[in-house]
Amino acid sequence: MTDEELKDLDREVKKLKRISTEWAGQLHDLVEDKLPAGYLEIPAIAQSTYDACKAWADANARLQAAQKEMA
Repeated sequence: MTDEELKDLDREVKKLKRISTEWAGQLHDLVEDKLPAGYLEIPAIAQSTYDACKAWADANARLQAAQKEMA
């Protein structure tokens, strides 16, 4: 992996972390502000939060592996 590819992957990880944090914020807001009336929103928001966090975790694992490879 080139230095440029490593930088691109690092940017991707940061972007995915931001997205997962935004979804976590929506889940938090749902819990704090909309429950119990908004209970029907739980599955969709929870799934989106999970998907975003999983995407970040996968990209972060690739980044860590690439960094070890470069060391």
